[in-house]
Amino acid sequence: MGNGTTVLATEQINQVLNNIGDRKKSQGIIPKSLTLLSVLLIAAILAVILGNIFLGGIGVISWEFISQSPAHGLEEGGIFPAIFGTVALVFLMVIAVVPIGVLTAIYLHEYTRPDSMITRAIRISINNLAGVPSIVFGLFGLGFFISFVGGFLDSVFVIADDRPYWGQPAIIWASLTLALLTLPVVIVSTEEALRAIPRELREASYALGATKLQTILRIIIPQALPGILTGGILAVSRGAGEVAPILFTGAAYYLPYLPTQLNHQFMELGYHVYILATQAPDIDKTKPILYGTVLTLLVLTFLLNFTAIFIRSRMRSRRVAD
Repeated sequence: MGNGTTVLATEQINQVLNNIGDRKKSQGIIPKSLTLLSVLLIAAILAVILGNIFLGGIGVISWEFISQSPAHGLEEGGIFPAIFGTVALVFLMVIAVVPIGVLTAIYLHEYTRPDSMITRAIRISINNLAGVPSIVFGLFGLGFFISFVGGFLDSVFVIADDRPYWGQPAIIWASLTLALLTLPVVIVSTEEALRAIPRELREASYALGATKLQTILRIIIPQALPGILTGGILAVSRGAGEVAPILFTGAAYYLPYLPTQLNHQFMELGYHVYILATQAPDIDKTKPILYGTVLTLLVLTFLLNFTAIFIRSRMRSRRVAD
């Protein structure tokens, strides 16, 4: 009698557990289905956008389009000055933002206490900087870099013909403005890379007699280098497509020359797209050029990102091999 009761109770318990498991499975189907539907919807929208750009611009892409300058009111010719200006702008931006962002992240993570007032103030400033609209950065670049810094340099280094040399829109000011825009991205990604480094590596370095600076230079930075490059990749992705910050700081409607000095203005692919879409005399006639320019901008951005990703992967493989 006791054995039968025990078997019956066991079967009832198993049945209850199976019912609970089936109920949990049925409840989990809905969120999984919604998540999958969202992913498919986003992928479909992206495919439609990229497909539309590809179909509209592939017929325009040619060597002449890539290597020539715009002509006849932007209705003919190519986009080489815009390509050159975009690449130069991105490289100058990376040169400016990566060292400052990495040093800031190292200071926050290695030299300050998380609960100190200075650390909190810096983090609040970084968060606020990340939330500022890009057009505000353009106005800041116009007021600070061009009017204040450029005007000060012109007042110190007097030009013979009394024309502004630094106090005018230029590629250096546009790149510094974009560096400020992408600075939070580099800081956050570098800090995440620093947090991922095991504490045992630091302690082992200190145990061998290395100073804090030697540990950072020879242990911390090499280990965090892939994460630092990730921040650079994200900065390139955002900076290459921004238009608002360079509207007032250096981008030009059309230039018959390439920017060979830091105080020169430049053409840029994103700004060129804006001009073709809104300022062209005959928008229908320039529409194929517009699609070709957008496609070139996407390809150029992907190439810059893939180059950085390739360098990062090579560094990771070398670190694993060592």
